[in-house]
Amino acid sequence: MNPIKLAGLLAAPTESPVRDALRRLAPGALDALIIEALSATEEAWRRVVVDRVAPFAAGQPGDRPVLAAYFTTTERRTAEGMHVGWSPFDAALASTKDIPDLRHTSSTATAVPIGEAEMTEEVFADPELAAALNRLAAIDPPRHEDVLRVHLPTRQVARLTP
Repeated sequence: MNPIKLAGLLAAPTESPVRDALRRLAPGALDALIIEALSATEEAWRRVVVDRVAPFAAGQPGDRPVLAAYFTTTERRTAEGMHVGWSPFDAALASTKDIPDLRHTSSTATAVPIGEAEMTEEVFADPELAAALNRLAAIDPPRHEDVLRVHLPTRQVARLTP
């Protein structure tokens, strides 16, 4: 069983064998299993992000290779309240080691109906990339000023905090 499926079963153990097995574990063993599954899952989701960003970056016009892609945060209003996650749209592609200026030059607050951000992602974003970014945000929630860097030559995904 792959780590993503295992983590999903642990997060919502609705299938009988999984639910029954988890009930028999001692609390310490259950905590250790969850921590191990989440760490394996985070790495799996990071691989998905790299696997989705790499062909997109390679397909961009220009003769300079893309070394890194950067994603900024987005805030969504959900039924549970405000949620900060990673935007599924590239904030910048960089062909040098220098981090581009990702600050907003102007900001306008606009009320967005619940569900509209998800609809925009469904229509315009890469669904696998959006799912991976959402899972990474759920595992390790970003702050507003954080940036997610996908370094393509090393296949590393790292959260940068100013």
